[in-house]
Amino acid sequence: MAYFRLADLHRRQRYKLIAGAIVPRPIALVTTLNEDGSCNAAPFSAFNYVSEDPPLVVLGLQVHDDDGPRSGEMKDTTRNILRTSQFVVNLLDEALLEPMVGCAADFPPGMSETAAVGIELAASRDVAPPRLARSPFALECTTKQILNFSHHRAVLIGEVISIHARDDAIDRETLRVDLERYRPIGRLFGSLYCKTRDIVSLPTPSYDAWSAHHEETRDKTETDL
Repeated sequence: MAYFRLADLHRRQRYKLIAGAIVPRPIALVTTLNEDGSCNAAPFSAFNYVSEDPPLVVLGLQVHDDDGPRSGEMKDTTRNILRTSQFVVNLLDEALLEPMVGCAADFPPGMSETAAVGIELAASRDVAPPRLARSPFALECTTKQILNFSHHRAVLIGEVISIHARDDAIDRETLRVDLERYRPIGRLFGSLYCKTRDIVSLPTPSYDAWSAHHEETRDKTETDL
């Protein structure tokens, strides 16, 4: 088995290894407000839910890559969140995959990705940044805490204030999500993404049920021998 000591690897090598191994990852298309009031939208796959009490999500904030014209410069989403402490996490379905990739292009500072790509916006209720009208789920969030670990990376802990759920994606009474209508996508690495169409259901057993199955399997194995 190959062994890698991450302290011996360059930052890009670490990213390649970690991002390639930890898959699939959910994608957040985060909307924030630029200083001129226009909407900025940026995809994050360094993202996940971590708590429901309080309801918290995390985002990995970073600066621009070393080899670009804005090398080391703070990204628009980070700058906007630091200024306003408000953002919206828009979750994605298959129909939003291509527009999301378009938003990942290196647009000039302050330019609205949603306007350039042609994504319709809708007003949020509890925060100023708008949400994506087509998003299956939009999480209105405020900053809870920011942990700075290096010049290249900070971790934002955001508190989810409210959630907009598309009518066809959820049962309002049971709060059950309809995956057939939601059609979420996941990030792999590079230009690779995955669809969640091949789903396996495997309920967690009680200990008694697990123990009985284990004994039955062991007895059958011993009998076969």
